[in-house]
Amino acid sequence: MSIISRKICLVGDFAVGKTSLIRRFVEQQFSDEYLSTVGVKMSRKTVEVPIDDSQQTQELLFVIWDIEGSNKFKSIAPTYFQGAKGAIIVGDITQPETLENIPEHIQSFIRVNPKSNIAIALNKSDLIEAEYLDNILQNYQQKFGNIDYVLATYLTSAKTGNNVDELFKILAKSLI
Repeated sequence: MSIISRKICLVGDFAVGKTSLIRRFVEQQFSDEYLSTVGVKMSRKTVEVPIDDSQQTQELLFVIWDIEGSNKFKSIAPTYFQGAKGAIIVGDITQPETLENIPEHIQSFIRVNPKSNIAIALNKSDLIEAEYLDNILQNYQQKFGNIDYVLATYLTSAKTGNNVDELFKILAKSLI
């Protein structure tokens, strides 16, 4: 079987951990050193995606676009969404205002790619007390669970790797 290539975008406010999630997924690494993305950065990773319930798999090349999260970039960001088949919308659970902006990011992406699928990452879950995480997740699953193109909402941590692969896997399955 040939490799299928799909463009996806990581979208979210400034400093929510988009680059760190990509680095964890692609390189299995994390750095506490903050490096702001300027414009767009592209990464690639090939994954094996199971086809239905059979033993067969399909190779999928993710072409991952890391979109700058600054407010000044928001007006031109949609031009970088062109041709994307999916997105991961990222919010930082330690910064509630970034979570409040998730619906705006969803709408901005879907306006350009109305037939795409989206997964939501509530990132930096390692910085919140464990007993609060279930309530946070349930709240956002209810909030976004009834939107057709939102596949799932995950609590993620680029630092620990928690749910990072699962986030990309659910998006990969929707792209085959």
